[in-house]
Amino acid sequence: MGKKNQDVDKFFSFLFGKAKPTTSQEDNTIPITKNTAPKNPKKYLSIAGILTLIFALFIVLFANIYIVKESEYAIVRQFGEVVKFEREPGLNMKVPFIQSVTKLPKNQLTYEISEEEITTKDKKRIIIDNYAIWRITDPKLLISNAGTIEKVESRMEEFIYSVIRSELGRIEYTQIINDKATSRGNINDTVTERVNELLSADKYGIEVVDVRIRRIDLPKENEQSVFTNMSSKRQSIAQTYLSEGDAQKRRTEAETDKNVQEKLAQAKAEAASIQAEGEAEAAKIYNQSFSQDPEFYSLYRTLESYKKTIGEDTVIVLPANSPYAKVLSGYTK
Repeated sequence: MGKKNQDVDKFFSFLFGKAKPTTSQEDNTIPITKNTAPKNPKKYLSIAGILTLIFALFIVLFANIYIVKESEYAIVRQFGEVVKFEREPGLNMKVPFIQSVTKLPKNQLTYEISEEEITTKDKKRIIIDNYAIWRITDPKLLISNAGTIEKVESRMEEFIYSVIRSELGRIEYTQIINDKATSRGNINDTVTERVNELLSADKYGIEVVDVRIRRIDLPKENEQSVFTNMSSKRQSIAQTYLSEGDAQKRRTEAETDKNVQEKLAQAKAEAASIQAEGEAEAAKIYNQSFSQDPEFYSLYRTLESYKKTIGEDTVIVLPANSPYAKVLSGYTK
C-alpha cells in the first residue's frame, strides 16, 4: 500500500509540475522548495465532484418543474396512467424519470373537417365542406380514452360525418341549398346535439360547441348539367317577368288613354256650357242695350251685314227704294 501511495503521489506531482518521473528512488535530484505549502489535489477533486453533483441535482430539479398557464390543463402520467391533472395556473413539480406531463388547451378549438360526398333524398350527390368548434371538458377522460388531441379530433370527425350524412340524406337537394326552405340553422343545431350525444356516450371528455356547413358543392362531373338546367330555368323566369311587364304596360296605357279621353270630353262639355252661358249673357246685354233705341240697332245690324256681304268686287242689285240700299247710299231718313 505504501508503494502504491508513492506512485500516486509521483503521478500527481508530475501533473502539477512538482517533479519529473524517475525510474528509481535513488536518482540524484535536487528538490526545489517554495515558501507556500504543497497543494493537495484530492481536495480539489472532492470539491469539483460535489459541485458537479449539486449542478446535476439542480438540472434534474428544474427539468421536473412545470408551469401551468391560464389557458391550458396539465395532465401528469406515471407509467402511462393518469395520476393527476392541474386546472389552476401555477408552478408544479413531477417525480423525476417516472412521471411525464401533457399539456391540453382550455380555450375553444376549431377543426377543419375534410370534404365529404353525400347523397340527398332525391339521389343528388353533393360535397359538404364544414367545420367544428369544440373544447375539452374533462382532460382525464380525453387522455385515458383517446390519448391525444389528434385521435379525439379524428373520432369527432367520424361522428360529424355520420350525423350529417344521416340528416342531409332525408332532405332534397333544393331544400339544402335554400336556407329559407331548409332552415339550415336547425340542421346545424341538430348535428351538434347528436354529435355531443355520441361523444358523451364514448366518454371522450370533449364537447362540440357548434358544427357549421360552410359550403355545398356539386361533383365536377355534374356541375355543367346543373348549370345549364339552372340557366334555362332562370331564362324562363325572366321571360315570364317580361311578359307580365308588357301586359301590365298595355293595361296601364289603355287605362291612361281612357282617363284622358274622359277628362277631355268633360273639359269640352264644360267649355261648351260656359261658352253658351257667355253667349246667352251677351245676347241678353245686347237686347237690353239695343231695345232702348230700335232704330239705332237696325242701323247697326245693317252696317255689320255690309262687312260680310260687300267686298272690293261685290256687285249688288237692289231696288232703289230698298231700305238696305238707302243706308248704303247714305240716305238714312
